[in-house]
Amino acid sequence: MKSITGFQNVSLVFPEGVKKGSLSVHGDTIASFEAGKDAVRLPEGLYVAPGFIDEHIHGADGFDTMDAKIASLEGIAKALPQEGVTSWNATTMTMGLPSIEAALRNVATYMKGDHSGARVIGVHLEGPFISPKHPGAQDPAFIIKPNVTTFEKLLDDADGHINEVTMAYEEGGKDLLAYLVQHHITASMGHSDCTAALFREAVEGGLHCVTHLFNAQRGFHHREPGIVGMALLLDGVKTEIICDTIHSVPDAFALAFKAKKKEDIVLISDSTEGKYLKPGKYALGGQDVYIYDGVARLADGTIAGSILKINVALQNVSKVAKGYSYADLINLATLNPAKNLGFDDRIGSLALGHKADFVVLDKDFHVYATIVGGQVAYEKEGFSL
Repeated sequence: MKSITGFQNVSLVFPEGVKKGSLSVHGDTIASFEAGKDAVRLPEGLYVAPGFIDEHIHGADGFDTMDAKIASLEGIAKALPQEGVTSWNATTMTMGLPSIEAALRNVATYMKGDHSGARVIGVHLEGPFISPKHPGAQDPAFIIKPNVTTFEKLLDDADGHINEVTMAYEEGGKDLLAYLVQHHITASMGHSDCTAALFREAVEGGLHCVTHLFNAQRGFHHREPGIVGMALLLDGVKTEIICDTIHSVPDAFALAFKAKKKEDIVLISDSTEGKYLKPGKYALGGQDVYIYDGVARLADGTIAGSILKINVALQNVSKVAKGYSYADLINLATLNPAKNLGFDDRIGSLALGHKADFVVLDKDFHVYATIVGGQVAYEKEGFSL
């Protein structure tokens, strides 16, 4: 793979805004904000931003985390840089415990090796600790109550790499929440029928995230605000949003951008193995998924993940997020997820000592190149660094 030594006199996207400047790379990290030897110069109109982080993605390009195969994780990792993603959470589904355990052991093995493409930073355990009232595309047959003992076994299978857990707090999740908070694992309310009062109790207990806001959860009512209402109301609660205009229409996510603080929104793809592929029959969590008209659905019509690209999510959001600068928008897919998972000391922004993860893109979020740890992982056809 081709490596870079840095960038010279380019538009750098920092959390607080865009600045003209240079940076140098040593090995896989940002070494300084001075131009080094052979630093890359870019055409006007292109920006260098931190690489995107997708904390909630099941699969892409014909591969799924639940395949429990090294080749599947490699396939996803090699495909994601085309949309600017440099770090991602391998996300599980609600299946039988043996299947989940196998997938977790596979991720643990994968993370011990050296691989090209987007970096796996850990696991988002989506299920099995969810509510049967809001399974979404998860298989209700395998839903179980939140249980610390069961989770400890899963965490051991993952060699400690679970960094986010989607859970239904109202299903008896108080002990599990306390365990997650104690071990610095992000607890996220999702696939849940939690009332407003219980949601507030969970937040007071350390929960600070909502899985794909608006979807597979108790909605808003003026006498029972539910998860949606409380997520919009409470500052400090990060809200994952799938901004594909299908899971939530633009007016819905425009409401979230108006109600929430800029640092409290995280863009995710929730994508499945059919992303980048032609319409047809695929799989998700052991169930058949059919992709047609740009939507992934189960046989009964239930929306089942997405085929969304993070850079496309940014394009969709940029049309409705009033008062957001270019840097603010970039933060939605970089600094915000990094902070949500506790990785902001190494990824998510252009800072000394951080990983040399970059995406080169234009004002409309078209991706021209992606660099992971100083290595070029993707270049748009006809473009070369």
